[in-house]
Amino acid sequence: MSKKVIFLVIFVVLLFGGLFGSKFLQIDKAMSSRKAPPPPTVTTVKVTEAKWENALSSIGTINPKQGVTLSNEIAGIISALHIESGQFVNQGDLILELDTSTDEANLDGLVAAEKLALIKFKRQVKLLKNKATSRSTHDEARAELDIAKAAVISQKSIIEKKKIRAPFTGKAGIRQVNLGQYLDKGTQIVSLVSLDQIYTDFSLPERDFAQLKVGQVVKITVQAYPNEAFEGTIQAINPRLSEETRTIGVRATMDNPDEKLRAGMFADIKVIISAPKPVLVLPKTTVLFNTYGENVYLVKQQDNKNIVVLSSIETGAHQNGYVEVLKGLTINDMVVDEGHVKLRSGQQVTISNNNK
Repeated sequence: MSKKVIFLVIFVVLLFGGLFGSKFLQIDKAMSSRKAPPPPTVTTVKVTEAKWENALSSIGTINPKQGVTLSNEIAGIISALHIESGQFVNQGDLILELDTSTDEANLDGLVAAEKLALIKFKRQVKLLKNKATSRSTHDEARAELDIAKAAVISQKSIIEKKKIRAPFTGKAGIRQVNLGQYLDKGTQIVSLVSLDQIYTDFSLPERDFAQLKVGQVVKITVQAYPNEAFEGTIQAINPRLSEETRTIGVRATMDNPDEKLRAGMFADIKVIISAPKPVLVLPKTTVLFNTYGENVYLVKQQDNKNIVVLSSIETGAHQNGYVEVLKGLTINDMVVDEGHVKLRSGQQVTISNNNK
């Protein structure tokens, strides 16, 4: 009985051993026949030379040379409107009129009082010559005439102030009032800006102060026209620095004949310090920026294979999507532009620049 059990155990062990051995051989064969993954595909660019101007960069805001929001000094009801939203107006053009019927009636009474005061004064002059009146009575008549004249002038001023005129030539904004509307004192009526010239206000750090001077060329770009540069000059430099930020305020002025630049636009600013000079440049997409510095994957030939090497570089100015290379690369060096993900130094890559 024990021999049968022994033979049964041996049979089971041989059976399972054969099955496991067969499976192991199959797995080993499959693993040995498995191919290594192909090298990752990347696109590359070469370090090139370009001529860049030496410039100080900043950001700022565009402001009109002249810009106000018109409002009324005296309350009243609008009796006439002479402007539409967006209309061009000349200096002195009438914008609106407030009702002046009561004021003009009061003016008529004051004019009549002035005439009467003048008659009394002339009579006193004649009487004084004939020594038929006292000097004090004459002087009182003169004072009454002056008071009457002042009252007329004051009333005419009130009537004139109810006529809102353009203080300078420019373009009106969106009108905020309507005919027949009652306006409290100081109600905003319409904005008016002069766009033939504009200001750009910006600031630069204290270290750049020695390089600034009035008359320097300034170039700006705005998001509305990203491929167009607008040129002006520095008009003024603030005589003192901000105590909070240690920056110095600068104002540049430039012509704006096509009115492309509008008040409130955000501007990228470059103050030109020197003439263009040759520099080595790369697209920003090639550079890996981190807290430890800047790096690129430099492509090198090794045994007829393209191998990438992580290389440290030093960068300078940035312009239009490109970065200046100060150290670490030479002209025509090839670096990875796209495909950095999962790359490691010393790895073989496949270059595909079909879309470049």
